[in-house]
Amino acid sequence: MGMILKNEELIKDIFMLEIEGKYEGKAGQFYMIKVDNTPYPLLSRPVSIFEITSNSIKFLYKVVGEGTKILSEKKKGDSISIRGPYGNGFPPVKGKVALVGGGMGAAPLYETAKQLMPDPEVNVVDLYLGFSHEIILEDSWRKVCSSFFYDIGGIITDYVDVSKYDVILSCGPDIMMKKLSELGKKAGVPVYVSIESHMACGIGACLACSCQTKYGNKKVCKDGPVFLGEDIYDV
Repeated sequence: MGMILKNEELIKDIFMLEIEGKYEGKAGQFYMIKVDNTPYPLLSRPVSIFEITSNSIKFLYKVVGEGTKILSEKKKGDSISIRGPYGNGFPPVKGKVALVGGGMGAAPLYETAKQLMPDPEVNVVDLYLGFSHEIILEDSWRKVCSSFFYDIGGIITDYVDVSKYDVILSCGPDIMMKKLSELGKKAGVPVYVSIESHMACGIGACLACSCQTKYGNKKVCKDGPVFLGEDIYDV
């Protein structure tokens, strides 16, 4: 259980939710969130960690259905159910790292960049983000990376020279992550992808988030949400 410190609309239908408390989490992990005292939605929803601070945790989310609409109407001081962190998160990396996000896939990359920048094993953290209509939080993104590149309405992978990096971490549309995985395999560069899936429990008990990999079916909530791209996509 947590108390909402802020639930602010940044641009149309895109909100930043901040919940008071001491929270932990690795880059790429998620929490299960549910609005209290509402019959719908019945189940909690997975939301990627945007940022962990000394006294709060933040989530960037988009209103896409009735559940997130109800969440967007909650105010400062309201209570909310929050469980986590869940999932495996991004693996330890070193050298030159590119973070590539599309749309709401940008959300987990902020905390990822923030955690990587002080790492002595990491030399470069370049951030590439693609947005549909307008950029959000531009000043914030620039503060947590070595270099920041963004595109509006185009294809962000066109700007990424995969061969320049030792590893790629990505989150966004399947078409974007598949393209990165293809480029990475050709260049001999590992590409890790954080995939989305409908989840009910967050701990692998319900099998609702099962996904197919080259090693058989895996649970996104427990085995993922981060996988090696070539294990997920036919590349």
